[in-house]
Amino acid sequence: MSQIGSCKPCIAKESQTARMYKPQIKNRKSKKIVGFHIISIIVLQRDRKKVENEYLHSLYLMLSATQFSSCLLRTNGISSKYVYRGLARSTQCVPDSDMYRFRSYVLQQKQAKLAKYGGRQMVTLLAGDGIGPEMIGHVKHIFAHANVPVDFEETPLTSNMTHLDTDMEYALLSIKRNGVALKGNIETKFDVPQFKSRNVELRQRLDLYANVLHCVSIPSIPSRQNNLDILIIRENMEGEYSGLEHEAKKGVVESLKVIISLLTCLQVAIVTRKNIERIARFAFEYAVSHKRKKVTAVHKANIQKLADGLFLRVCKEIAKSEYPQLQFESMIVDNASMQLVSCPQQFDIILLPNLYGNIISNIACGLIGGAGLVSGVNIGSEYAVFETGTRGRGTEIAGKNIANPTSFIRASVDMLKYLGLDSYANLISDSLFLALTERHIHTVDIGGTAKTSEVVDVTLEIMNQLRDTYIQ
Repeated sequence: MSQIGSCKPCIAKESQTARMYKPQIKNRKSKKIVGFHIISIIVLQRDRKKVENEYLHSLYLMLSATQFSSCLLRTNGISSKYVYRGLARSTQCVPDSDMYRFRSYVLQQKQAKLAKYGGRQMVTLLAGDGIGPEMIGHVKHIFAHANVPVDFEETPLTSNMTHLDTDMEYALLSIKRNGVALKGNIETKFDVPQFKSRNVELRQRLDLYANVLHCVSIPSIPSRQNNLDILIIRENMEGEYSGLEHEAKKGVVESLKVIISLLTCLQVAIVTRKNIERIARFAFEYAVSHKRKKVTAVHKANIQKLADGLFLRVCKEIAKSEYPQLQFESMIVDNASMQLVSCPQQFDIILLPNLYGNIISNIACGLIGGAGLVSGVNIGSEYAVFETGTRGRGTEIAGKNIANPTSFIRASVDMLKYLGLDSYANLISDSLFLALTERHIHTVDIGGTAKTSEVVDVTLEIMNQLRDTYIQ
């Protein structure tokens, strides 16, 4: 004999099987939970599988993913393994649930040059500085626990000044060979003028022209705004991040906004327009692929009339001529910053030049709970590098077992989606979601007391319960 939770009134129509084996009510004393009456009932063991799906799905149709799991967890006599498996079955039918939005938005790259050996994907691993090595270790542990068919090629690339050129060339060779990399952030030395940011150099030399962040509210995590679901798409190659600046004379510094090679002024405009067209089409295609309705281009064309003016003009042209089904609007960056803080629900996809994208991304991450929750992906036509959304190192908390592993785990999930390993990606993502929302395992940065290892351990525990449902 076993107990499960049922819900009345039942919106979903019961099948003949469910009516035939309709359980007898053991105790009619109901418990008021999130506005519904949950009744403990008894199901004959031999009929359990037939009845489970009917009642779990009926219950889920009336509740969000979070409320559904909360109801079942608070019903007497139900095992956690049964609850999580039932939740996994039900969430397959509800594409607008909180858990579904938490999943990766990265599309599988079918045209990329990916290295596989014996059916296993090879991935370049760049641990970086600060908390990077610690977080990468947790990701490797999760992958091993889930039997993910991925092997890592670890490549040393840090802020170490000893082998600047050699380390970079080896890292680039590894990524070009494997097609994909998982990366921690690498420190950029402010006090060494000749030290160019290795993060920027990787993106430029691999032509990773698009940076994508998915900022979505997570139930149970305190945040300034609720119900956020914003995609931020940032041009990754040009603008101030080109690093073209010099001191004309003492106390006078010139900084160039666009990428300028040994070309004429006319050629510079053509190259820049080409890159703007590329990122604009990427954003609009992303909107179409994910059934988004609006793209907002953020700029400063009122002051930067040539550079940002060109960005805005190209975005408008492409929106009007190629994607008339999408709503397009533009917004000056300072106003966009204010609107994002005061009324972020108005945004769907935000398209930005490089520097503005960095600033707006950090604001958006802060709105949903902090930098430790969001992953980021750098995508090009041939390669992809996955990392945390705000590219922070966390040097001051390295080795203390207090860093939030969520952003690194979600970066690894994005990578799995890119590789087409959706079952493993969803297993890890949903387990992490339940650890955060149902078990309330929160690190210090989001108002909790949990250690890094606790978040990972609970995620692994839930993965054990869900594995058979996700991985066939």
